[in-house]
Amino acid sequence: MDESISKSRKLDRIDRKILFNLQSNGRLSYVELADKVGLSTSPCLERVKRLERDGFIIGYLAKLAAEKLQAGLLVFVEISLSYKSGNVFDEFRKAVKQWPEIQECHLVSGDFDYLLKIRIADMNSYRKLLGEIVHTLPGVRDSRTLVAMETVKENCEIAINI
Repeated sequence: MDESISKSRKLDRIDRKILFNLQSNGRLSYVELADKVGLSTSPCLERVKRLERDGFIIGYLAKLAAEKLQAGLLVFVEISLSYKSGNVFDEFRKAVKQWPEIQECHLVSGDFDYLLKIRIADMNSYRKLLGEIVHTLPGVRDSRTLVAMETVKENCEIAINI
């Protein structure tokens, strides 16, 4: 299908119900999903495959317990880059993708250039990561770390009106 058509295609109520249910439980069987959205199994499967093909569903994930995997410390790092090279943004983005501890990296507007979300075991591990990774990333001029003291809400779900 033409990419421009799939991006502009309107989702109907059943498509939105499918997306709503799968994002909260990607392990639903097609039988369970079909029952939740009011379809029989075959049409439900066809819709899921179309939503995948059209790029509305881009993957399925398991939610893991960070504390049990030595990643209980959550920090956000504001990064300011020095603009010595026109390629500084490309070089920085490429380097950030190499480090699995960096879960998210966002180019932002405001007083700094990038916001990183990092999960690490503890503060000693973070200090090591800061020195060995963050400050050696290409173009980093300055950083500021915010340590999460408590996580009140964390999810990847997108609000879907059904």
